[in-house]
Amino acid sequence: MRVRMQSTRPAIAAAALALHALAFAPSAAGQDVQPPGATFTSATDLVVLHVTVIDRKRGFVSGLPREAFTVYEDHAPQEIAFFRNEESPVTVGLVIDGSTSMHRKRDAVIAAGLAFARSAHPEDQLFTVHFNERVWRGLPPHQEFTSDAAELRMALQRTTARGKTAFFDALADGLAHVERGRAQKKVLIVLSDGGDNASMRTFEDVLEMARRSDTVIYTIGMNDQYDEDADPDVLKELARSTGAEAYFPDDVSELTALLERIARDIRSGYTIGYVPSSPSEGFHEVRVDVTSARNLTVRARSGYVRKGDSNDGAR
Repeated sequence: MRVRMQSTRPAIAAAALALHALAFAPSAAGQDVQPPGATFTSATDLVVLHVTVIDRKRGFVSGLPREAFTVYEDHAPQEIAFFRNEESPVTVGLVIDGSTSMHRKRDAVIAAGLAFARSAHPEDQLFTVHFNERVWRGLPPHQEFTSDAAELRMALQRTTARGKTAFFDALADGLAHVERGRAQKKVLIVLSDGGDNASMRTFEDVLEMARRSDTVIYTIGMNDQYDEDADPDVLKELARSTGAEAYFPDDVSELTALLERIARDIRSGYTIGYVPSSPSEGFHEVRVDVTSARNLTVRARSGYVRKGDSNDGAR
């Protein structure tokens, strides 16, 4: 997410930044507080990073202080504008391959999706995107999201196992739809072999979309020996670029455990925001370091694309 502040005067810019920090501060009940009617537009972008810290045993590390983190953009250290580390609702989309290659995996995918829903926060917003040579959503047309397990089950069951593969078109649809969610953290979970033989869009198109968004994209490679179009490198790059992980299970029986691990990952992260010290258009490399006596690994998006300073409101 990038928020544009309307004035270059320091006092007004500081006030706008304070309002944005308030928008992500938890209330007494632990929920996000959004200032009524808050709209930020201007030339200065606030960059939001979702960060996960893992120890040597691949356990998630929480409770680290703000002072433990250093953010770099294009190798230059940045001042952290806000910092958050607690569980809150998330908008999550499951992007599910419904082409012929998924025929033997359909039931396992549905079971894993329901296991993920059982691990969800009660106020999470969930949706599904399915694809073969076309793209469709699992929920009814009038319903954008659900928090209900029964409704999600029906949405998951709307997948098929036939036809070609328009993966990139489906991913573009998921990236656009997740932005409609009210939760500050947005996630896509992709179950696919990474292959595509039917999309209008290219991988470069959707990678650019992902870099303009702050959506975190987890990928689960569903390829097997019969998948001639499988492309695991696509899945790895999507996850790496957005600060997530790519998983490649040996058997579909592992899917439920993987979805449950992703659910824990989503809950265990930190949110860090900063205003770039030298804003400019184009792609910017990002790195997050953590100072600790323990041997820890930090995972965050590798960079983002900043558009020009058009007056197009919050992004």
